[in-house]
Amino acid sequence: MPPLFTIEKVTNEAQLRKVYRLRYKVYCEEWGFERKENHPDGLEIDIYDKNAVHYLVLDTEKKAVGTIRLIFDSEDGFPVERYCGVDIDSTGIDRKRCAEISRLAISKSYRRRAEDRYIYGPDEERRIIGSFEYDDLIYRRRFTDRFRNGYIYNKTSRNSDRRKRHEVLMSLCKAVYLESKDRGLTHWYAIMTKGLHSLLGRYGIHFEPSGEPVDYHGIRTPYRAEIKAIEESVSRCDPELYEEFTRELMEKKS
Repeated sequence: MPPLFTIEKVTNEAQLRKVYRLRYKVYCEEWGFERKENHPDGLEIDIYDKNAVHYLVLDTEKKAVGTIRLIFDSEDGFPVERYCGVDIDSTGIDRKRCAEISRLAISKSYRRRAEDRYIYGPDEERRIIGSFEYDDLIYRRRFTDRFRNGYIYNKTSRNSDRRKRHEVLMSLCKAVYLESKDRGLTHWYAIMTKGLHSLLGRYGIHFEPSGEPVDYHGIRTPYRAEIKAIEESVSRCDPELYEEFTRELMEKKS
């Protein structure tokens, strides 16, 4: 049986266009976060793309079903500074060793309604997150690429009853983590809904608020995380996930 998904680090223009088209579909057509008239070619692009690394999830037909980017320091700064008023320089964190996780987009074909409300819901602040059923968010998928190493989550997995995982989201998170470790980064920033913050926290991926909520693609809050603290949290919360995330790093050292 062929893998249901593959994940790629974007290295060429053809891959980038798939990223931008998926973002246009999600951010412009489905949610209206960005104006269609500002992207007449059907590609959602902004000033931060040129200073970012992008990842792309493809299905068996090579259709883009998920994407995320990691923005690095440049003369353009970070979105959390522009849109949320976060003062990174006052924190004492080395700007060259932090990055912003941004533009998470998952195809509607691979989302469910409850997941929409967690990740994209524009009225997030007015929702009671605990009222959603977590299991309703999850798909069990198989990955057989460098980020999954052939591991299969199914009913026989020793942790499957305790922690069912959203494979597209977790694989994008793993890609971002490995990229960050390769580059020696120490901190992440992100602008996200409280729902996504809660969802990630269930895996031990904890972010702390770094500012007040703002109206940016709906109600969003700026967050910051220390990568070392996330490693420690995930290792306690879900040792199996931690081993999965760090396996490739261990193999490089051996």
